[in-house]
Amino acid sequence: MLNFAVIDLGSNSIRMKISQVNPDGSYKVTHQLKEMVRLSENMGPEKILQPEPIKRTLKALSEFKKIYSKIPELKLEALATAAVRQAANQAEFLNQVKEKIGLDFTVVSGDHEAYLDFLGVNQTLKIGKKCLIMDTGGASTELIYVENQKIKNLISLPFGSVTISQKFNLNNQIKPADLFYAMTEVEQQLTDIDWILEAHKSNLVALGGSNRTLAKIARRQQFKDSLPSLHGYQLAANQAVDIFAELTSLDRTGRGDIPGLAKVRADVIVGGLIPLTLLLRVLHVPKILFSNCGLRDGALFNYLNEHQLPVKNEITN
Repeated sequence: MLNFAVIDLGSNSIRMKISQVNPDGSYKVTHQLKEMVRLSENMGPEKILQPEPIKRTLKALSEFKKIYSKIPELKLEALATAAVRQAANQAEFLNQVKEKIGLDFTVVSGDHEAYLDFLGVNQTLKIGKKCLIMDTGGASTELIYVENQKIKNLISLPFGSVTISQKFNLNNQIKPADLFYAMTEVEQQLTDIDWILEAHKSNLVALGGSNRTLAKIARRQQFKDSLPSLHGYQLAANQAVDIFAELTSLDRTGRGDIPGLAKVRADVIVGGLIPLTLLLRVLHVPKILFSNCGLRDGALFNYLNEHQLPVKNEITN
């Protein structure tokens, strides 16, 4: 039996997922951890990782190491995405991680990040014949257009919840002009994608911290007691727009009081939902399907594929 671990170092959070993999390709998740480290905080136009976010990241990695170092037969993949990918001081940061934690991170390209997202979604959800997958992270947004379970087009865009929110001052009370400029710039970049209109009225699968937060807010509004699973949860586009409008009317404190929204995301949630909200408008998408599987799951499925093992469903009991 193999234990497969993925550390996913994003721009906003760092996560670790460990799965026990059986020889027949079936697997069971044994550990899931997350720390909000906001690595992309204050990178600025120079794209320099700052000392305090680096310190938070190293601390989180140290805590993760206490867990994975005790697990036998471990295969560990450490993947870094947009913040490290864009960083001018990338090499210096990776050397620090190597020296202090003993980890060698692989900096994945935007296209490979999108591909792993596709694997995670396609293996675990019924996405239909025509689907657009959207992963909004802290400093990048991946779009994958799928037809008949095969990737037709994909792209990684250099903006996300943290970068949009900081650039356009959307962290606290939101000024109409700032929101207008933010939405105008993001819409221009989205509509500049030459294939994006092929996804008109297609299924939309959303993942990433901000998009999942939208689902968590909506679930709390719709269900008072037992909440349905986030993975596979569906939300009508007009309900998503209503929630976005409410979020823009509140300051940081007010947003942090909304059930389903973690206070640590209150300052970046509006920026994080702008790409999704604009796609709903541009593509006339009627509803959103949410995925709790993405890069980390895709890395596992990619490993199984490379070792010619069948990919089976997760063991949940």
